[in-house]
Amino acid sequence: MMCFIGRLLSSGCGHFKKNLGAMKRYNHRVAPIIRAEPTRGLIDEQVQLEVVHLAPSQRVTLQSKLLSEDADWWEAYGHYASDSEGIVRVTRDKSHGGTYMGHEPMGLIWSMKLAPGSRPGKRLRKKDVTIPYLVIVSVYDGWISNTFDKRAALASVVLERFYMAPGITRLELKEGRTIGTMFFPPGPGPFPAVLDMWGGGGGLVEYRAALLASRGFATLALAYLGHKGVPPSLQSFDPKLYYFEEAFKTLNNHPKVSNGNIAILGLSLGFTLALMMAVELPDIHPKCLVCISGSHYHILRQGETDLPNFQFHSDKVKMTEDGSMIWRNIIFPFPDDPKLMVQVDKVQCPMMLICGQDDQNWPAPESAIEIQKIMKAAGKEHLLTSLSYPQAGHLIEPPYSPHVRESKFKMHSANKTVNVLWGGEAKPHADAQEDSWKRVLAFLGKHLVPQHSATIVQAKL
Repeated sequence: MMCFIGRLLSSGCGHFKKNLGAMKRYNHRVAPIIRAEPTRGLIDEQVQLEVVHLAPSQRVTLQSKLLSEDADWWEAYGHYASDSEGIVRVTRDKSHGGTYMGHEPMGLIWSMKLAPGSRPGKRLRKKDVTIPYLVIVSVYDGWISNTFDKRAALASVVLERFYMAPGITRLELKEGRTIGTMFFPPGPGPFPAVLDMWGGGGGLVEYRAALLASRGFATLALAYLGHKGVPPSLQSFDPKLYYFEEAFKTLNNHPKVSNGNIAILGLSLGFTLALMMAVELPDIHPKCLVCISGSHYHILRQGETDLPNFQFHSDKVKMTEDGSMIWRNIIFPFPDDPKLMVQVDKVQCPMMLICGQDDQNWPAPESAIEIQKIMKAAGKEHLLTSLSYPQAGHLIEPPYSPHVRESKFKMHSANKTVNVLWGGEAKPHADAQEDSWKRVLAFLGKHLVPQHSATIVQAKL
C-alpha cells in the first residue's frame, strides 16, 4: 500500500497531495465550542464567554441575536482573533469591529440593534417577565458583517436572560383603585419596598420591578396611564394625587412589606410624580427617592386635572431630518413662577437624581442643576446624590438594555403615535446604565433601613 502511495506521489498527482495535506491539518482538530457562564442568569449579570478549539490567530465573528415578543430580530456582532492556543475570551480580548469595538465583555448584549429588514422605531422591552429572553450566540469563521443566515456557524450556545430570579412571587394587584403588579423576593419578609413608576408612555411596565425584587426589594409596578385596567376617570391627575397616595399606602400596608421602609422610583414623568408625592402628600413618608431623566416642572397647572398636550407647543418642538420630535425645549428655559415648579426644597428624604447629558427628550440635566441649587440654598444639599452621564440619553434602563436613540411613542394626551428622539450614544449610554444600576441598588440598600438591607438573590437555575 505504501509503495502504491509512493508511486502516486512520485507521478505528480497534485490532487492527492492536496487532500493528504488537508487530512494532516484537520485530522486531529476538535470542533470549536462556545463556553458561557452562566448560561441562565439575571438580566443584570455579566456573562463570561469564550470560544475554544480554534486555530491559533484565527479570525472569527461572534454574533448574538434574539427574537423579541414583538416578533422582531435584534442582533449584535464583534470581530475577534484567537490567541496562540486557539482561544477567544470575550472578557479579555478586544473586538476589532462590529456593532461595538474594544474590550467590552457585554458588547454582544448592549450593542444589539434591530436586524436589517425589521420594522423601524421599536424598543426592546420585556412584556412577560416570567419567561426569559433567549439569546443565541454563534461563532463564524472570518470577519463578516452580514449574510450570517447564509453561513454555517462553527458553534452556537443559547443564553437565558431572566428578570425574575427563582422564587420571586408575582401578584397582579387590583386593590381599591390601585392597579399594578407586585413582586416579592423569596421568603416570608417583611421586605423593604419600592414603588416603581415609568413615564408618559403609559401601560404597565414590569421588568424593572421584577429585577428589583430579584435583588431583594418588594416592588410595586404601578399602572397610572394608558392601561386598560385603569378607568379613564383615574387617568386624570387629581391635584391631590389621591390615586398615588392610595398606591403608596397599599404597598406600605402589605404584610410582606416592612412598614415605613418604602422608596419611590420614577423615570421621566415618574420622576416628577415621585417629587410631587414626596412634597405634596403629607401622610406618606418615603425613605428615599430615585429620580431618573425627568424634571421638577409641575405637570399640573393650578386647577387643571389633565396632562399638558404637547401638540399645543409646536413652536418649541424641534424636528430631526428624519421626522423625530425633540421635546426638551417645551418646558425649558424653566418658568420663573415658582407655582409652576415642584417645591423640591420641601423634600425631607435622601434623593438620587440620574440624568444623561445628551437627553433630547426632556431637560433633565438642566433640572438636576436647578434642583442642586435649590437644595443647597435650603440647607439640604446633604440629602442629594446626583449622577450625570456624558453622551447618555433619556432612556436610562437596567444594565445591558440595548440603546435606542429614537423610537415610536404613544402620546396619550393627543391619542396618537409619533417618533421621538431620546438622545445618547450607544457605548456611553451603556456605561451609564451599568454604573447607575449598581449605584441605585447601593442607595436603596443604604436608606431602606440597615436591618432590612437587600441581599442579592443568585439566579442559579
